[in-house]
Amino acid sequence: MDEKTILQEAEDKMKKVIETLKKTLASMRTGRASPALLEKVMVDYYGVPTPVNQVATIGVTPPRTLVVQAWDKKMLGPIEKAIQKADLGVMPVNDGNVIRVTIPALSGERRQEIVKGIRKQAEAEKVNVRNVRRDAIDVIRKAEKNKQLSEDQARKIQDKVQKLTDKYIKAVDEVVAAKEKEVMEV
Repeated sequence: MDEKTILQEAEDKMKKVIETLKKTLASMRTGRASPALLEKVMVDYYGVPTPVNQVATIGVTPPRTLVVQAWDKKMLGPIEKAIQKADLGVMPVNDGNVIRVTIPALSGERRQEIVKGIRKQAEAEKVNVRNVRRDAIDVIRKAEKNKQLSEDQARKIQDKVQKLTDKYIKAVDEVVAAKEKEVMEV
């Protein structure tokens, strides 16, 4: 394996870690309305469990209300029940045309709990980035052992992998800092 391939594979995997973190954090409830909050809510669509965003349009009316517009009016009841069952700490209101979900303001204590959850998730993703580094270094060591790379080349590539790791650990910290700021905003 050559240097470019090793570094490219490692970077691709690290980018996926960042994407996963962003998706996970987007679905965490903050004091602000976000369509991502309803992403994991499954509604019974003619006997098939289906995500709400595949049977309705989810919009936001600032600052704290989600508006769910079902494509089929018959689905308003099942969507309302699915949101209630999802245990998101919100109460949907069905007016016959749309479902309004008002996101209540968070207490200071609840904000702290959410921040702890965010930090825990960040730590898990940092471990994933480090695992990618470990795997890349293993590949480098095998290539060195098989005489595909010299000792100097292996050391140089390992340094580049470490720089890549540092870059993505910093990216995790930046994503987390932005989410913490959003959560702590009153």
